[in-house]
Amino acid sequence: MAFVSRLRRPLGLLLLPAMLAACSGGLTPPDDIDGADVGAIRPSRPVAMEIGDTGGDLPDYSSESMQAMPAATQKKRLPMIDSDEAMGMAEPVQASAGALSVPEGGVSMDDGLGVGRVEGLAEAQANEIAEGNATQVVVDGIGTDDPRAVNQSEALPMSEAGMELGGESEGYLRVPDKAARRREAAEGEQVAFLPRLSNPMQMPETMGGMPASEKACRQRLQRLGVTFRDVPRVSRGRSCGIDWPIELSGLSGGIQIKPAAQVNCQISEAFARWVKNELVPSTRMRYLSGVSAIHQMSSYSCRTMNSQKGAAMSEHAKGNAIDVGKIVLKNGKAISIEKKGFFAFREKGLLKAVRGDSCKYFSTVLGPGSDRFHKDHFHFDLRARKSGYRHCSL
Repeated sequence: MAFVSRLRRPLGLLLLPAMLAACSGGLTPPDDIDGADVGAIRPSRPVAMEIGDTGGDLPDYSSESMQAMPAATQKKRLPMIDSDEAMGMAEPVQASAGALSVPEGGVSMDDGLGVGRVEGLAEAQANEIAEGNATQVVVDGIGTDDPRAVNQSEALPMSEAGMELGGESEGYLRVPDKAARRREAAEGEQVAFLPRLSNPMQMPETMGGMPASEKACRQRLQRLGVTFRDVPRVSRGRSCGIDWPIELSGLSGGIQIKPAAQVNCQISEAFARWVKNELVPSTRMRYLSGVSAIHQMSSYSCRTMNSQKGAAMSEHAKGNAIDVGKIVLKNGKAISIEKKGFFAFREKGLLKAVRGDSCKYFSTVLGPGSDRFHKDHFHFDLRARKSGYRHCSL
């Protein structure tokens, strides 16, 4: 018994596959319908049913008769939805057949319904503007300084009161254009204006403008042919500054000041007169040539006299002095202001003459031989002394 119980389990495992194989004799491998793989169970003997059969015994078809049937009868493919085959059309409809043809001008629903053409608002307004019959204001020249209405009549109807007062003919009042009104205003009206406050010559003295003496000095400079321009006020404390400074850049006869000197008007006038009346005639007499340029070494400078510590403030600190280091003639000769050699007769004679005559225009004249601080230039200033003394070191 123990031996039989041991053989029961292996025998059961062997009999189970045999039973399953015997029972699955009618099963077939998976098949597909319309391209989709499905599992199908077909009988071992093919069976066909005719359409319209209402009952009765099914005919017995042998395997030979099934093989003789056409392939379409054995397996028929269902048509796709919305295909020509499903719609019952053997061939697709061509556009050339006329069923789906579109007119060349397009399909007009208005013509099909018997309705006339409707004109849009934008098209109607465009036609009115083109014909000049627009009811709304049409503006031309947008983006310019003179825009105007192109569809407005220049004549406005007058009221009865206007007719009684006396209007123009046919009851219309003529309205002048903007250009005519501006022209009449410019011709018939005098517009008051204030002086430009940025120009000190035009500002009244009571409003902080230029004093009358400064204005008169500038007028004299203009008559002397001086080239200058007004510059902003210079102020550096109580000891340095120029109330009404100018920038001197040229003198009469095309003489250039290099570099331009920042001085007051009074020293500019004295210097211009000295150059015109003394320096230019002396150079023409000795060198037969006029003066082309004057090189200045110092004009306005906030410093003490000779730049010495503890000394009094120099006239340069007020823009009331100018130093000359070189004179260039029009023939190209340059004359430096320095002590000349024994044989430099013309240069020594020129420098001595202009230095001696300069005392008629300046209150202080210093140059080579005066001291070691003025060995290479002429110093001219208008220092005011109570006694009226003029210091001219000749």
